[in-house]
Amino acid sequence: MTNPGQDTVQLLADAGAVLQPGFTGLTAPEWVRRRLESGELGGVALYGRNIAGRDQVAALTSEMYALNPDLLIATDEEGGDVTRLEVMTGSSYPGNLALGAVDDTALTESVARAIGIDLAAAGINLNYAPDADVNSNPDNPVIGVRSFGGDGELAARHTAAYVRGLQSAGVAACAKHFPGHGDTAADTHLGLPRIDMPLDLFGAHLAPFRAAVAAGAKSIMTAHILFPAYDTDLPATMSRAILTDLLRKDLGYDGLIVTDGIEMGAISGTHGIAEGTVKAIAGGADTICVGGGLQDEATFLYLRDALLWAVREGRIAEERLHEAAERNRAVARWSAEVRALAAATVEPGIGLTAARRALRIHGELHRMKGVPHVVEFSPAANFAVGDDTPWGLSGPLAELIPGTTLTRVGAPATTLQSAGLLSTAVDDVDGSVDTAPLLGAAVGRPLVIVVRDLHRYPWMKRAALELAAARPDAVVVEIGTDYGLEATFAGLGVTVLSTYGGARVCAVAAAEVLAGATSDAGSGAVRVA
Repeated sequence: MTNPGQDTVQLLADAGAVLQPGFTGLTAPEWVRRRLESGELGGVALYGRNIAGRDQVAALTSEMYALNPDLLIATDEEGGDVTRLEVMTGSSYPGNLALGAVDDTALTESVARAIGIDLAAAGINLNYAPDADVNSNPDNPVIGVRSFGGDGELAARHTAAYVRGLQSAGVAACAKHFPGHGDTAADTHLGLPRIDMPLDLFGAHLAPFRAAVAAGAKSIMTAHILFPAYDTDLPATMSRAILTDLLRKDLGYDGLIVTDGIEMGAISGTHGIAEGTVKAIAGGADTICVGGGLQDEATFLYLRDALLWAVREGRIAEERLHEAAERNRAVARWSAEVRALAAATVEPGIGLTAARRALRIHGELHRMKGVPHVVEFSPAANFAVGDDTPWGLSGPLAELIPGTTLTRVGAPATTLQSAGLLSTAVDDVDGSVDTAPLLGAAVGRPLVIVVRDLHRYPWMKRAALELAAARPDAVVVEIGTDYGLEATFAGLGVTVLSTYGGARVCAVAAAEVLAGATSDAGSGAVRVA
């Protein structure tokens, strides 16, 4: 005869095992410690708000493992623009687009291994990376440099290399965002995008996920996107047709399926986080990521109880919930075994080496004569990147050329903003930037113009072209994607550099070349024209 009390304990443990809540602060709050010790919580997610240094993170994770050895501790450490371990300094590793530009899978594997070793040393056993999306839409507002590129086969081979490298350090990889976020023109943090692409054209977007499965990826993250070709009603995160029929059956995947943040607008603004959680688990997901914007015990209990009620009402089979919980525990046990055996050696300077090799030089580059002035155009950061991580070229350049000065320019105010109807500037407005003061600050000095995803922002493009026309001796540095970059400045005589990301090491690589601290050949940079 089944013991009802034991059944309840198991249900509580299983419901808590499939949730990955976040919390505030640099130490685990009382409610997290209590739930871990009781066996009612099996996963947490760490973000920049939880990280002040590697020793602090290691102490935090060690305390939590002591309370629950089968705990999954996740974070979002993509390298490049999206970093949590180095949220206050910028990443020591370039992101995916830079690695795709180099197109050396051995290098990608080495960089991923180094990231994995850093995470393992900090006690983190699940990394929400790599981004396996094929960025086929140049206007994608949230993927961009996080993708290896716009070619499915290139993204596939580098996704596999990244998975191998990361997991060799005992950190579970999480290829995202299945079945593909690269063709969107909207941000799932804000709303529910829809991709109307027929199945016969979608193969390129599935290729990286097939490669991740073949490489043994321990987890795959879902996309909060509606794909009518697969499911006309539910986004991928909640779709049995996508998670069970496509991913499990067609692609043969038997690992952990993790949702993107359930509190994101695509789910919270359409189905709600409780209904989204229940339907995601029922549809085949195993883990609910909920830590990005919601980080209190009340949210954890709200979602846990929604799962318990769904089991009691027959909306989720008890066996389905237990299966999902066991997949989480299995990944935690796998990580502990591999981390105990893995050799913790990082190739010195591998991140900077990769950033140097990714750098592309368009035009003739001359060593600077004098102390430069840097103009950095600053669009609003997307939600995945956040506002906490520093970026820009002026800091690294000033270390090599003392006295380097900076003007940072944000999006121009709109009429509505000027009238007090908007609190912040809108980046795609048709406003204009007064470039006269920018030129005045650089009179008699080298001028460096730093842009970010120039093709996406008309105000930035107009201002950069005005500066370039007035100062054909200037150097333009694109730290985002470089769609149409050469054509934009054709005939103006300016030299253009592409870093393929805003990571700290990407800025260092560009600064070295600009300052003449290393030759083109020595830096590894590729001269395009």
